[in-house]
Amino acid sequence: MSTWKNILLQDSASPIMEQLLFFHDHTLTILIIITILVGQMLMSMFFNKFIHRYLLEGQLIEMIWTILPAITLMLIALPSLRLLYIMDETNNPLISIKAIGHQWYWSYEYSDYKNIEFDSYMIPTNELNPMNFRLLDVDNRMVIPFKTQIRLIVTSADVIHSWTIPSLGIKIDGTPGRLNQTNFSVNRTGLLFGQCSEICGANHSFMPIVIESISPEYFLNWISSNNN
Repeated sequence: MSTWKNILLQDSASPIMEQLLFFHDHTLTILIIITILVGQMLMSMFFNKFIHRYLLEGQLIEMIWTILPAITLMLIALPSLRLLYIMDETNNPLISIKAIGHQWYWSYEYSDYKNIEFDSYMIPTNELNPMNFRLLDVDNRMVIPFKTQIRLIVTSADVIHSWTIPSLGIKIDGTPGRLNQTNFSVNRTGLLFGQCSEICGANHSFMPIVIESISPEYFLNWISSNNN
């Protein structure tokens, strides 16, 4: 794993996030090469004494410095467009979950099952258990099976919120009166943390998001226990 990935980005928990990390490294490599090349040329021009008083044009070099940046932009644009289309594609989701943003908590509805809907509030500091994370854990986590295609439908009941999980590469706005959708698949079990990424009021920083990724077998048990 690259050094930059460890410094700036969370470990990926989905195939989409893995692709985003690869694109990040690809783009950063191109930028480093350009920076080194331009810096070397600047230093060379500063410290040499070569002059050409009668040089008026250089069509070859002008053609080169026009074509090379165009090729460089294509090397960045094509993978970027590919990723945008992949992130927008929804292929046969097995589970649909609706997330509704409120001031200042989230509600979840499992529309494929009866009577499964709940609110998710941040756990206050004075009620934390030793295994909880301060300002990040919630009383009711969004439970999903891992290695399963999930469709997430996001909306809001009051102001604009943003449902964001960095390790999944997901950031989708919840807008009043509008349904936005995205899809994802988690490739490992565990807890995934996020927060509302839209400034939505006084308690904006106190409406975290927690996904609990479990095996499909345990998920079916969870569904059964909550349907009763």
